Amino acid sequence: MPVRQPANIQPKRILVITLRYLGDTLLLTPLLSSLKHAYPAAEIDVLLPRANLGMLEGNRDVSALIPMTAKGDILSFGKLLCSLFRRYDLAISTQAGDRPVLCAILGGRFSMGFVDEKAGKFSWKRWLLGRSLEFGAGHGHAVLENLRFCQLLNIAPRYTLTPPRCGLACASALMPSEKYAVLHIMPQWRYKQWHEAGWVRLAYCLQKKGCAIVLTGSGNPDEQEAIRKLQRRMPPATRNLAGRLSLAQLTELIGGAELFIGPDTGITHLAAATGIPTLALFGPTDPQKWAPWPRGYAHEHTPFQVNGLKKIKNVYLLQSQMESGCVPCQLEGCERNRLSHSACLDQLSAETVMVALAELFANDVAV
Repeated sequence: MPVRQPANIQPKRILVITLRYLGDTLLLTPLLSSLKHAYPAAEIDVLLPRANLGMLEGNRDVSALIPMTAKGDILSFGKLLCSLFRRYDLAISTQAGDRPVLCAILGGRFSMGFVDEKAGKFSWKRWLLGRSLEFGAGHGHAVLENLRFCQLLNIAPRYTLTPPRCGLACASALMPSEKYAVLHIMPQWRYKQWHEAGWVRLAYCLQKKGCAIVLTGSGNPDEQEAIRKLQRRMPPATRNLAGRLSLAQLTELIGGAELFIGPDTGITHLAAATGIPTLALFGPTDPQKWAPWPRGYAHEHTPFQVNGLKKIKNVYLLQSQMESGCVPCQLEGCERNRLSHSACLDQLSAETVMVALAELFANDVAV
């Protein structure tokens, strides 16, 4: 039977497991910072998807990054579990899924993890984890949820996100010499996407105010083609850097901008973490749980409430108001799938966004 007492331990090796999206990896960094501050001599390894490794590049709280095997590759997953077995004094799963929890249980002499609140009292996860935390539909902001592990460990939480870094001025050659704004147009999923007409209007508005336009995006071929198509409708000098930068280089580019504008995506979280003025265009997603975390915000309650327009430090969150009162629905678009449109974003006008810019950036950016 696993140990159940509070984990008053001094671990020398720690494993933290995060197996979700790119933004989730960044939102994990306050927990990593908290662990390193509490246990400065400890080595902290992170198990994460291979595609997310770049989000922790140059992170000084981390000793090693371990890429997770692909789903369905049972043989490789078995080898990974063998390599992790009792290798760590402490292992923490920041998701309630089977794979991350199993890695924590087998990897740590003492293990912690989230368990779905719907799981039965005698769930194998509750039984085998050293300590577990309930996770369910009513959870709070992802940063605060991760920091709940600090309470179990009796350590102080640290609230600052740590973006990736190169160590050198690795994107300087690509950065405009004039004042510029970064527009991150394409989220990973269609249901989080703002309309093309709005982005074009916004680009011309910013150009008239003296900002050069820089477009960013992933290396996905379909996404790059969509960005190139949209670029042709924007000011002629618009620069397209989609797919050309690592996450650490992208951090440097965004950090040198006058402002960043993007949808509900991991790169918008990254922009907020750099500290520059960040305008986040939200649709169906609940800001209480997933809004970008403002730089310098250090409180035990979520920075944003449900729906609307609000400024917290460097983050400006804009979410359209619908007569139906359905925002945020927390669903994957109006058709309930990731390729669906979202009426709340379709109906968010360029005029509304430009008014927000004029009002919210008056004291931060010369637009």
